[in-house]
Amino acid sequence: MVDTSWGEAPARPAEEPRGCLFALSQPPLMIFLTVIGVLLLMAALHDLFML
Repeated sequence: MVDTSWGEAPARPAEEPRGCLFALSQPPLMIFLTVIGVLLLMAALHDLFML
């Protein structure tokens, strides 16, 4: 039999831990990683063609 009294609210299920894909989906992190990647690419191209 189900308890239908007006007592305490049922406990909420525990939230699942968020992993790496959640972190990578955040826009500020992706902008930061893009800027770092572009800087590394520019440095690599400079080393290849200018030196």
